[in-house]
Amino acid sequence: MKASRIAMAVGAALTLGFAAPAAAQQLKLMTGPQGGSWYPLGGAIQNIIEKNVPGTSVQVLPGAGISNVVGVQTGKAELGFGNAVSSVDGVNGAEPFKGKQDNVCHIGTLYFQYFHAVALADSGVKTMGDAKGKALTTQQKGNTGEQMTRHALQVYGLNYGGLSKVNFGNYTDSVAQLKDGHAQVFTLITTVPASSVMDLASAREIRVLEFPEDKFKALQKINKGYDKRIIKAGSYPKQDKDIQTIGTWTHLVASCKLPEQLVYNITKALATNISNLGNVVAAVKGLSVKDMASDVGVPYHPGARKYFREAKAL
Repeated sequence: MKASRIAMAVGAALTLGFAAPAAAQQLKLMTGPQGGSWYPLGGAIQNIIEKNVPGTSVQVLPGAGISNVVGVQTGKAELGFGNAVSSVDGVNGAEPFKGKQDNVCHIGTLYFQYFHAVALADSGVKTMGDAKGKALTTQQKGNTGEQMTRHALQVYGLNYGGLSKVNFGNYTDSVAQLKDGHAQVFTLITTVPASSVMDLASAREIRVLEFPEDKFKALQKINKGYDKRIIKAGSYPKQDKDIQTIGTWTHLVASCKLPEQLVYNITKALATNISNLGNVVAAVKGLSVKDMASDVGVPYHPGARKYFREAKAL
């Protein structure tokens, strides 16, 4: 009887021992709205993690860049997609965040999103500074694209108060407003070419606005998450030259409380399966481990840093 009790006790202890790690590796991943690119990308990441990190399961949830950072901070999720500029604001406690998001750590960059400032060709708007007194249309407040619009105006000495009107809505509404002449400037953050911009260009002649080096440096002073890229000539109808713009990286964040080894394993799994992600979102194709390790202004999770150093990417 005594031996039987000991055996039962040992069995119970072993059961608990194996159950605890499994429970610790049940992860929630906040992505984007259904219909966008983040949601299927989240599904691809789920498959990679579950296949390559034993004992883990991932639940994919909808979300958005800013709300994902808050979700990871508050424990609603352990993983999430973010846009570097808004994630940096979260870490620093800048608006629209209410306090520093100090439980948010960087795992890796995934692909670049380009800020587009598009004006009707007949509007007289050749730089963002010319938007003074004009009507602008952008995303709803709290979205990364809207946040970047405020910064883009700021480096030209403007704010919403200096415009004749500001509309906040979805891409479809914005395109309709420019087609009808109810707005002259459209701002958004997306990949190139942007389908909404192509839609607009099919009906109205447009001009893609440039952000020269001095404005880029001014934006980096506001937020280290900004980077610069070229929208190559020919990306849009009648665009006959390269246009320098600003933008930011879509990246994966994690709760800083996740175990170092777990995040190391997740980072390694993603870095060695980048091609699978590129099959879901074309912009990820060609991403190198060094690109993935890029410093976007958000503290690295120790597990991610460990992997990138071993891979000689940091």
